[in-house]
Amino acid sequence: MKKYLDDVLINTNDGNTISVIANFDRGDLETDEPKVEEMDIPILPLRNMMLFPGTLLPVNIARDSAKKLLEDAQDSGTGIGVFSQLRENIENPTNRDLFSTGVLGRVVKLLKLPDGTHTAFIQGYSRIQLLEAHSTDRYMMGKVAKNPEETPSANDRTFRVTVDACKEVADRMLQKSDGVKIDAKFSTRDIQDRVFYINFLCASLPVSNKEHMRLLMEDDLRQRAIELLKLLKREEQFAQLKASIQMQTQSELNQQQREYFLRKEMENIKDELGQGADDEVAKFRARLNKDFRPLLVKERIEKEIDKLDHMAPQSAEYSVQYEYIETLLSLPWLSYNSGKMTIKNAEKILNADHYGMELVKERILEHLAVIKTRGDFKAPIICLYGPPGVGKTSLGKSIARAMDRKYVRVSLGGLHDESEIRGHRKTYVGAMPGRIIKGILEAKSSCPVFILDEIDKVSGADIHGDPSSAMLEVLDPEQNERFHDNYLDMDYDLSNVMSVATANNIGTIPPPLLDRMELIEVSGYLTEEKIEIAKRHLIPDALEDNGMSRKRIKFSRQAIEKIIEDYTRESGVRELKKQIEKVIRKILLEQQRESEEERDYNLKPEDMTTT
Repeated sequence: MKKYLDDVLINTNDGNTISVIANFDRGDLETDEPKVEEMDIPILPLRNMMLFPGTLLPVNIARDSAKKLLEDAQDSGTGIGVFSQLRENIENPTNRDLFSTGVLGRVVKLLKLPDGTHTAFIQGYSRIQLLEAHSTDRYMMGKVAKNPEETPSANDRTFRVTVDACKEVADRMLQKSDGVKIDAKFSTRDIQDRVFYINFLCASLPVSNKEHMRLLMEDDLRQRAIELLKLLKREEQFAQLKASIQMQTQSELNQQQREYFLRKEMENIKDELGQGADDEVAKFRARLNKDFRPLLVKERIEKEIDKLDHMAPQSAEYSVQYEYIETLLSLPWLSYNSGKMTIKNAEKILNADHYGMELVKERILEHLAVIKTRGDFKAPIICLYGPPGVGKTSLGKSIARAMDRKYVRVSLGGLHDESEIRGHRKTYVGAMPGRIIKGILEAKSSCPVFILDEIDKVSGADIHGDPSSAMLEVLDPEQNERFHDNYLDMDYDLSNVMSVATANNIGTIPPPLLDRMELIEVSGYLTEEKIEIAKRHLIPDALEDNGMSRKRIKFSRQAIEKIIEDYTRESGVRELKKQIEKVIRKILLEQQRESEEERDYNLKPEDMTTT
């Protein structure tokens, strides 16, 4: 044992606690092993570490009780029971806080290091079992019993092959990393005794304390070697994965550094050419990081900004790219600025804006109730149809007010080009988004109310495409989540847009488009209804439009009825409004003439007096 101790002391002059391998002789170890008698022996609890048979363990001493135990054991030369704690955070453990399996040990050397701490070197011998333990005023004492292991014979081929496999894995780990905690001055190949080699690797392997104890509690040395081989292979795989990740990370860092220097060089070139830094690009990047957008949209905009950054501002493509990025950034991708809708408030607004039409308003309220209950817009699109001038468009505007949403009117009358709906590809000269995306930009919200006016006047398929087919994607709840605009060249979610179509003649609407809509007829008005509409809405609006107050001109009921019966022949009230405005203009003209004649008459006597 003297040679073993000399080697230990040589390798601990700097105060570091390291494991070393010296010449090992199992016969000397068995001769030197302390005897386990019926008397109590000191019990040394260890935190997060364990001693294995035949190995030498350096222990940093933190507890005063452990220091006293090791000093007494060194002075007396008696053996000690070394056991590992079940939980690391227990300061004064009892026998219930220790693993029942431990190792009989002897204090080889107790060192006081320059920083004031103590380190003990404990030689392990054989396994022992803790029978009982109790605390004294100095440290824990207990009774132990031998717990022998099943040691394979020298001719056991399975054990030899397993040990050789462990050596191969351990050697690879030593060459590539510090996965096994062994002093670099020594090689595990110097260990000839296979039993000691297995125990030494078990003690040196950087695994959890529970896994160390699982190895120690294995009675059969063959099975312990197999379990050790599994852990070694696992740690080797972890080390390889760690090295791969570090290499990949380093490669990515190198690429980022390369891009950084290239960008800096480009900035210097721009400065030399007099272009300087592109303020517009910086503004675009700031806007991109300010608002929330879907991840795919953000990545796409980032790429487009990078393209713009590499373009010369004088080139024709620069302005095209600039307008494209401006459109992408201006779209309210995740903006849903809608207020709280109540059926009571919606009914109040519809009654205030429109007289009569009780069945129509009731049907609209039913539709809003379904939307409020479901919480989405996957319901048939409303189509208000009826003769001109009955208030279909104004009903759509009232629906927007009732829902407290932005109002956008899209006129479809005479539409014959599909690109008017889907937009033009940005590679074309003068390209722009379609009317749907323009409406979204105008509303600055992804959930406005779209009034699709005169949808029955959309042209059919011709050389310019089929606009009615493009409208299918807008109106179909199953498709409008991914409405594709050619200018954007990406999908936009229209599922939160409420569309209200208007039509005069549903017979001209293509059947597939008509199938997507729920028809609500807005019929013509009776004379009594027209009189009330004129008194409540048409006359006040006409007076305000012509700069007149209600007190200066008043329409009697007979006068309104006369205009309706003799001067208008319509189902709606559009012509009635024109005739009322015509009467107001005539009255204004006569009033202006009378005012000017009176002013001229008053001026003449004054002139005569002066003469």
